[in-house]
Amino acid sequence: MSNPSIVRLDNIWKTYRMGPVTVDALRGISLDIQEGEYISIMGPSGCGKSTLLNLLGCLDRPTAGRYFLGGEDVSRMDDDTLSTVRGARLGFIFQSYNLIQQLTVVENIEVPLYYQNRTEHDSRAVAMELASRVGLEHRLDHRPTELSGGQQQRVAIARALVNDPLVILADEPTGNLDSTSGAEILEVFDDLHRQGKTLIMVTHDEEIANRARRTIRFRDGRVESDAQR
Repeated sequence: MSNPSIVRLDNIWKTYRMGPVTVDALRGISLDIQEGEYISIMGPSGCGKSTLLNLLGCLDRPTAGRYFLGGEDVSRMDDDTLSTVRGARLGFIFQSYNLIQQLTVVENIEVPLYYQNRTEHDSRAVAMELASRVGLEHRLDHRPTELSGGQQQRVAIARALVNDPLVILADEPTGNLDSTSGAEILEVFDDLHRQGKTLIMVTHDEEIANRARRTIRFRDGRVESDAQR
């Protein structure tokens, strides 16, 4: 028996208009992603990967089609509602970490909780538990400049988990790391998958993509292939 669908895209189009020119970045994408799946998104530059990730992350809306997240149609929501959904139901991990340089490890992890009306004590307890979970319990008071790239990405992973999101979205999460640090981050991803988290990762690296259990390849704004392993 299959797990419930956590993400469903129905005939998604995304068209950009630049003066008299229109560009179809996504052309009729339909996808069904179940809870607990570990998915890699691949394809050449300009194929629609980043556009798809922006839509999945509720950072943009489709021109046509519908996007259901956790059974809720988010493609029709206004900006404020979409922002609330983004903060509560999605976790983001970026290639460049996107940490706040003036904040410590534990403070960076806490950032999403500032918008969730948590008490300071509760927020700190959650952040410390997640810091420990990604192996940074001895670095709580360090700032990003005092951390290696791999450690900074671990902070970003903990921050992405802090709201217990429905879906974790990762954009080239090992792109700025050496091979050793990259392998360690991928082990963290494997652990998250084993814990039942839903992971969607954009990558250009075949070896990294093979860590996922399903690979969706894009070309010219369309799904070229969709393979389980």
